[in-house]
Amino acid sequence: MAIRITDECINCGACEPECPNNAIYEGAVDWKASDGTALKGRVVMKSGLTVDADAPQEPVSDDVYFIVADKCTECIGFHEEPQCAAVCPVDCCIPDEDHVESEESLLAKKEFLHGE
Repeated sequence: MAIRITDECINCGACEPECPNNAIYEGAVDWKASDGTALKGRVVMKSGLTVDADAPQEPVSDDVYFIVADKCTECIGFHEEPQCAAVCPVDCCIPDEDHVESEESLLAKKEFLHGE
């Protein structure tokens, strides 16, 4: 499953540079499917959202850092554990029960995002 950031986030930013998929953004910042990925042109994300990979998308949160579930692979294929959760000083990076995915699905998402 994807990881989410709770409203206990203190906006320290420790998680953002740790994400191998560039799935973490500061609150109120637009996100792009192409940020940190190989995605180009019109793509259909895992959720079914169809976007231009380079087009800015609305922030998921205006107040705290957020994770774009369509880009989160729980660091599968990169690290042994989600790096955002490993570095978070307040333990606000937790499993997102609304986006449950198998390891195979997360690996397929990694391949989709990075063209591997």
